[in-house]
Amino acid sequence: MSNALSRLLETRDWLMADGATGTTLFNMGLSSGDAPEMWNIDHPDRITALYQGAVDAGSDLFLTNSFGGNASRLKLHGAEGRVGELNRIAAEIGREVADKAGRPVVVAGSVGPTGEIMAPMGSLTHDIAVEMFHEQAEALKEGGADVLWVETISASEEFAAAAEAFKRADMPWCGTMSFDTAGRTMMGVTSADMVKMVGKLDHQPLAFGANCGVGAADLLRTVMGFAAAGPELPLISKGNAGIPKYHDGHIHYDGTPELMAEYAVLARDAGATIIGGCCGTTADHLRAMREALETRPRGDRPTLEAIAAALGGFSSASDGTGDDATAKRVTGRRRGRD
Repeated sequence: MSNALSRLLETRDWLMADGATGTTLFNMGLSSGDAPEMWNIDHPDRITALYQGAVDAGSDLFLTNSFGGNASRLKLHGAEGRVGELNRIAAEIGREVADKAGRPVVVAGSVGPTGEIMAPMGSLTHDIAVEMFHEQAEALKEGGADVLWVETISASEEFAAAAEAFKRADMPWCGTMSFDTAGRTMMGVTSADMVKMVGKLDHQPLAFGANCGVGAADLLRTVMGFAAAGPELPLISKGNAGIPKYHDGHIHYDGTPELMAEYAVLARDAGATIIGGCCGTTADHLRAMREALETRPRGDRPTLEAIAAALGGFSSASDGTGDDATAKRVTGRRRGRD
């Protein structure tokens, strides 16, 4: 299937994704507890600015403001009947920004988790999850998204449901899980587990990887785990800008642009092809990341010691895989803290 992202992947050995949607919108005035997706209707100018900021900073792709745009999450705001409208407009705004960029820019339709627990541990069945993801996928497709992008998933079953929904929508896609519990997702998935799971999917993604989690160092350890398993598909790395700190009533991430530039180069050298930021990553971080990726030559695959020295120590002794070679605790002094 030829599409905007696969064409870029054929001609480039790395692509830069965007940064944090939530952080940027909170900086624009979004209140905690409000649904960001409502701003697609209420403040389209701010959503345009969100997308444009990533493009201006050098991103080759950006995610739409539709992370919580499924019926389950929107029901919390009494908007479960507006899935189609909110997702379609999120993609339409993105399409306008990308089309005037003057270079190829991919609009990735963001699809987050349902917020419910999959059966048998919870009440969310496979069929219901597929229907929810499919409803969102069709709306993003209608709005002009180039690819679909499921992110921050914890359960393999939910990831597989999204893949089936995207196949039903006849859309290419990418997917990331969040490894935030000693190298595992909240539901216990390891980096090696994810590689095996993705390889068995009927509708294969264009790329897969990790986003969010604890911090940039932990995320790169997960990327190293992916690479060690020898996957055939390109890898995605979208790490947080440092570690969150509570200050004056707000959450701030302590990663400087300089630290995220180090992270971006290390992610590329660790085996990632699509490199971006997650929570706390602003346009300033993205600009520094882009410059580093363009100007610093590719190096050898980094060691865990090198990652810790550049980005700070890992939050746990284990990477979740049980491999003693990579499970030891590695600490380091974080450079470039605020």
